[in-house]
Amino acid sequence: MKTETVAPVRVDSQATYLLDRHMFALWTWAGSAAGAAPPVGDVQPIALAVPTQDLARFEVSEVDCALVEPDRLAGTSLDSPGRSVDAWRARITGGDSAMPIAGHAVPDATGAAVTSAEHAVAVFLHTTAVAAELRTTLTAELRPYQVRGVSWLRETVDVHGGAVLADEMGLGKTLQTIGYLVGRAGEGPQVVVCPTSLVGNWAHEIARFAPDLRTKIWRGGPLEAMGDRTVVLTGYPTLRMHGPVLLEHQWVTAVFDEAQVLKNPYTQVSKAARTIEADAKIALTGTPVENRLEELWALLNLVAPQLFGHKAQFRRRYIRPIAEGSVAAATRLRGVIEPVVLMRKKSQVAVSLPPKIHADLICDLTEEQQRLYDRLLERAIDDGFGSGAQRQARVLAALTALKQVCNHPALVAGDSDDSGDLAGRSGKLDLCTDIVANNLETDSPTLIFTQYRKTGELLLRHFAEQFRLNVPFFHGGLNADQRAGIVRGFQSDDGPKVLVLSLKAGGTGLTLTRAADVIHFDRWWNPAVEAQASDRVHRIGQTRTVTVTTLTTNTTVEEHIAAMHSRKSALSDIADMSGVAELARLDDDRLIATLRRKRAG
Repeated sequence: MKTETVAPVRVDSQATYLLDRHMFALWTWAGSAAGAAPPVGDVQPIALAVPTQDLARFEVSEVDCALVEPDRLAGTSLDSPGRSVDAWRARITGGDSAMPIAGHAVPDATGAAVTSAEHAVAVFLHTTAVAAELRTTLTAELRPYQVRGVSWLRETVDVHGGAVLADEMGLGKTLQTIGYLVGRAGEGPQVVVCPTSLVGNWAHEIARFAPDLRTKIWRGGPLEAMGDRTVVLTGYPTLRMHGPVLLEHQWVTAVFDEAQVLKNPYTQVSKAARTIEADAKIALTGTPVENRLEELWALLNLVAPQLFGHKAQFRRRYIRPIAEGSVAAATRLRGVIEPVVLMRKKSQVAVSLPPKIHADLICDLTEEQQRLYDRLLERAIDDGFGSGAQRQARVLAALTALKQVCNHPALVAGDSDDSGDLAGRSGKLDLCTDIVANNLETDSPTLIFTQYRKTGELLLRHFAEQFRLNVPFFHGGLNADQRAGIVRGFQSDDGPKVLVLSLKAGGTGLTLTRAADVIHFDRWWNPAVEAQASDRVHRIGQTRTVTVTTLTTNTTVEEHIAAMHSRKSALSDIADMSGVAELARLDDDRLIATLRRKRAG
């Protein structure tokens, strides 16, 4: 009997240029299907346009790829390199070669097309040139995706006059923007508007990474003539109160950091931002949409009003159909914003970052908390919740009181400043104390976030009594120097073991990578706000696994908030105005049922 010999299938290695990351995805093709990634780097599933099994057409599929930087591709040893590998190696060494589709098989935001070979090569060459330039103008070594961020800003501003850099928190939007500012420094003065608490941080980062730039912190009053290489730094409150002064100048670039502040286009500060005369406007935000798609339109209109000038049209084409569940409208929206929005996640571009572990812990009420919770709710019910604007105010007051009881009864009973023992009266405080005690034993610095000033002060008093710790408190009542001193002190090797922060004041813009443990002592309605706060430690520079612990009090309104988190995505849910408004819309019976403590049995 004659045995038929089957020829082995040739498996070629392919190289696809990832334009948003300035990296190459290496994968294999075995004639009719993608194979295992070459064993040469971190492996990630990447959406690529690959042939169907019958080779009759292309489809977008998740392909296991090894990610390598451009500088490594030329020297990476690959078995049977395909034409795409050869073509990109030729480009890297300054040559020219026809680019097969495997070399640029990245689908666009709609999944209906791939970028052209010409565009992929042009982006690669431009980004490579920007990388060489930045090595001489910045005192920092940028990662490939950060270099791409700078080159993307340049390309996008040249075409559209503005851009939204919406990288996930911790990926270095400030550094990328400084790279852009350096490139335009010789054209005239530039301005950065940010939360007041971050003005000093911007000054520090510019001095650190771009010492040739001159920074001027402006808090109002006249602005004298400014020359090239000047960057004016100011806060949103100053813009709101003294905005007309900025109108007296023509700016090369206007940067708006934490630009979600401008999500309501009708506020005074948002209107002031739109009136600034600048050749380029750049919005930076890790949360381009916190609650509603109208917020995204506000940022798009700020940076590219010629493309997004009609809010009613945007609402008709995208917001309404998406709210009704239209997948096609969501796809169209991704396609229309792609030219001016760059949004990258840590999981995509920072594969070296350690993982982040979430621990959601349930805390029991003490008997004192149970009695006080029930008594306060019954009093609110007896007083009535009213209607209209009055209803929302009364619901907020009841919620605030109930949430403070969940934190500690002393906050409502009025003895939070007394010298009595705080331990044993709050299940949440006792659990938090156990976590902190363990972290102190393992020498693990810890951040604790709370939305209430009084709660923060209570925590400080408690930790002083329990552990003899002098714990700093980062909150909105501190001036810029005090805030900077707390951050600097905490980041030092011998810094405090625990830092308490106000969720609002400490939730954005800070780098606190000495800690790897985060505790959310109370729950906020929007998961995006809590995620921003957690990312103070889960940032570039972190070398350890980050543990994020949320404390939720059992059988209370905090469980309702936790349930909202489980069903809400901060980037897609457009129906939720706010948690308080959602509760206020309920009738009395449903509202009371939501707030009432659920007793066991």
